[in-house]
Amino acid sequence: MSPNPYLLAADNPQALLELLRENPSIAVSQDEHGYSLVHAAASYNHFDLLRSLINEFKVPVDIKDEDGETALFVVETLEAARILVEELKLDTKITNDEGQTAREKIEAEEEFPEVAEYLAGLEGANGVANGTELPPAPQGLRVTVGTMDEAEAGEQQPDPEFRRRIEELAARDDIHTPEGQAALRQLVEEAIGGEGLAEERSVRPRQD
Repeated sequence: MSPNPYLLAADNPQALLELLRENPSIAVSQDEHGYSLVHAAASYNHFDLLRSLINEFKVPVDIKDEDGETALFVVETLEAARILVEELKLDTKITNDEGQTAREKIEAEEEFPEVAEYLAGLEGANGVANGTELPPAPQGLRVTVGTMDEAEAGEQQPDPEFRRRIEELAARDDIHTPEGQAALRQLVEEAIGGEGLAEERSVRPRQD
């Protein structure tokens, strides 16, 4: 009698890898509920097995169970989520049959807040990157976007330190929180009103 691959996925991933190399067709198998070996490997944090299923045995990383859920819906650790999303390129926007993303389901179940927070941070970062969910401008600030040719720009170059601070802020997971917005507001105010306003004040005629 051949061993149960799902039990091996939970308890003995190395033995499962040996079985898969003898019979690669097992790699894409799913049980009666659509639960796959990819789901099992991600859920049990067997990352070498997970990588092998996707990279060596070519199992689709977005394989779904009977509820339309990928392995991202069953992860219990931040590392598992990171490997699926960042390394194996699983789309976080995939929804299950109830219309929930993995982040929405995990948040609703209130079991793995660290994973939910990570996925929420990715959604915010992607929104900024794609121009679909820019953070609001600080109150009272008007921003005009335009272009400048080389003659107008002259030899001015962005300050390296300021550029570094912008990149750090853009990478923050809490950009949409009050703390993140406060940091954004401070950076914008420094950019448009820091040294320039100080110089203006220093040369303004004295009013007696």
